[in-house]
Amino acid sequence: MNEISKKKIHYPIKDHLRKYLRNYSRELKLPIAYADLDHYESSIPVYDKQGKDTLWETVFYNQSEMEEIHDKLTRVYALLKTEGDIQGMEHLFVDRVDYCPFGNSKPFRVRITNKYNDNYDYFYVKKADASRIYGLEIEHILSPNRLSYAVDGTTIIEDHIAGIPGDVFIKDWLNDEQLNRIRLAKEFVKFNERSFVRLLGDMRSYNYVVDITPDFDDIQYRIRAIDFDQQCYEGAKTMYLPQFFKDNNPIVEFCSNLLNPETIRQYQREERAMIANRIKVSRYRLKDLSDALEIDEISPPDKVERLKSELAEHFQDPSFLDCETMGEILRTRLFILLYNNKDILDQE
Repeated sequence: MNEISKKKIHYPIKDHLRKYLRNYSRELKLPIAYADLDHYESSIPVYDKQGKDTLWETVFYNQSEMEEIHDKLTRVYALLKTEGDIQGMEHLFVDRVDYCPFGNSKPFRVRITNKYNDNYDYFYVKKADASRIYGLEIEHILSPNRLSYAVDGTTIIEDHIAGIPGDVFIKDWLNDEQLNRIRLAKEFVKFNERSFVRLLGDMRSYNYVVDITPDFDDIQYRIRAIDFDQQCYEGAKTMYLPQFFKDNNPIVEFCSNLLNPETIRQYQREERAMIANRIKVSRYRLKDLSDALEIDEISPPDKVERLKSELAEHFQDPSFLDCETMGEILRTRLFILLYNNKDILDQE
């Protein structure tokens, strides 16, 4: 059983990461900061459709400030969706602002609603943390998913990642008769492999979502991480493998009953090859990010020592033992992947 760190250390954004964010248009001047939302006057709990407490609270601001706050939040949404073009945004309004007092980033969740048809969307305002930003960027570069976010000072805004929360999916959907069982099992194997390759930890069931897309002849599944705070943070190798988390046991058993070991290895090889190809396409951006990550501190020294030792043993590769930072460990991990898929890099 994995033992997650009880309290993750908050790591500030240093100059080298800030330079990367500017170079790749991730740093923007935002109309509102996290601190502006943090002085609400009152709150009420948010319940789901079954009446269960979601651990989120809807917050309320002083009437004299509310209009200004809502206007600025609408402008933030325009930055995420239309690069700041507010024309045609007059029909949008802030329906509510929710706050989650738990978790590392203590996020605010903003619901934007179209007043003509009541359609709504979400985005998040959080405390910026270097670990999370590295996680978002690595996801953007190495996964099949593109992410929209922006940083200003100590504030980060993130677009909503749509999907069914993993714990809800396991509870309510895993035994659905219309489920394409093989496709779902394949996707979990690939998600497990993606997490291990890029060293994203803490993928418990409530830290990812399942995105279901009807196709012309069947249903496609995509499992997407939604929490990136544990990027290159934990020391135990198993923390980077979703299969070892207790609340993922039902879907792990589901996969084991459907896929034989050789099929699982095939899907793992496929995913590693796809990641190698993404590295090839985005090699310069990834190098710039890796250069910043290698000199940054995003994990305590004891966790760095443990992870490099466990990976050296796992891969039977002593080069991990020369690593001094989590960034160096990740680079070594990716070098191994590239070496084993070097035929992809030779295709110019």
